[in-house]
Amino acid sequence: MSRTSTPFSHLGRAAYCPRQLYYAERDDDHAPPPEVERVRELAFRYEESLRADDDELRSHALAVEPAAYRENLARLARRDDWTELARPTHRERFLRGRDCHGVAHKVLDGDPPVPTIVSPGDPPERGVWEPQRVRAVAVAKALAWEEEREIPRAMVEYPAHGVVRTVRLTTRNAGAYRRTLWTVRQMAGVPPRIGDSDKCAACDYRTTCGTKTRSLKSLLGL
Repeated sequence: MSRTSTPFSHLGRAAYCPRQLYYAERDDDHAPPPEVERVRELAFRYEESLRADDDELRSHALAVEPAAYRENLARLARRDDWTELARPTHRERFLRGRDCHGVAHKVLDGDPPVPTIVSPGDPPERGVWEPQRVRAVAVAKALAWEEEREIPRAMVEYPAHGVVRTVRLTTRNAGAYRRTLWTVRQMAGVPPRIGDSDKCAACDYRTTCGTKTRSLKSLLGL
């Protein structure tokens, strides 16, 4: 792997599990499946979806009921950046920073501009998941490098829910990014297993990784 520029996607995978990144690199498995692109496309149809009826919304790749989705979009529509969220000035903008590179799904025009990444998954109750937090910081830092100005925040969109979350470049978030970047750059051979966790059960490589997951009965000593 390059020690001069790391893809945003590598950072996201490594933040989830370095071993998963190893297998994805080994198999050259970085292209998202078609269903991911279908969900991401919803991030560019907010205005249309806000006006859509229930039947039309049910034909989309939503993770919530139509009424809840419209309610979430109505909440977004009250934001000051709604126009840019719905019709971004820059879509799929390639960024090359000092340490990493990749695509920002949107860059919202403003002073300063705000990059966003679009997640096909479900948001946590609060904030964003660790891989998306690291990736958001990477995108903000790359945009800052290109723009030669401070970019204090990025956003993560969960369009299947109509939810948008902010990631600020705090000391904590920047630290998580630096640790993940260091992990990727230091990878040599197969990283150690992360052990028994929910991550292993959800991983596409669980059948080939060799990570041992224990049943609930074994955890309870039954």
